[in-house]
Amino acid sequence: MSDMLQRGQSWLAEKLNKHASRTVVYQREELSAELSATIGKSEYEQDDGEGIVTRAQVRDFLINTKDLLQSDIGTWPRRGDRILEADGDTTFVYELMSIGNEPPWRYSDPFRIKLRIHTKLVDTIT
Repeated sequence: MSDMLQRGQSWLAEKLNKHASRTVVYQREELSAELSATIGKSEYEQDDGEGIVTRAQVRDFLINTKDLLQSDIGTWPRRGDRILEADGDTTFVYELMSIGNEPPWRYSDPFRIKLRIHTKLVDTIT
C-alpha cells in the first residue's frame, strides 16, 4: 500500500512540475540553479512575547527534492538563500525565512518528494 501511495505522489509531483510550475532561479552566494517550482503559501501566527499575535503569510516554492540536491546548489535549503521569480519585465527576489522556530523549509509530502520552501519578498527588479 505504501509503495502505491509513493508512486501516486511521484506521479502527482511530475504533473505539478509539467502543468503548474514555473522556472525560478535558486541562488546561494555565487551558486545558482534554474529549477521548476510550484507556487504556494503558508500562513502563520507570531506572538511578540507581550500578548500581541500577528498573523502573516509567506510565499512558498514547492521544488522537487532531487532537483535541488542534484543541482549546483547540492544541499538542503538554508536561511539566506534566494529565489528569483521573473514575471514579464519584473523579477521578484525572495529570501528564505523561518516560520517561528521552524527551519525555512519542510517536506511537502510524506515521501519527501517535494520541499516546501518558505520565503519573503526582499526586492523587486524592473
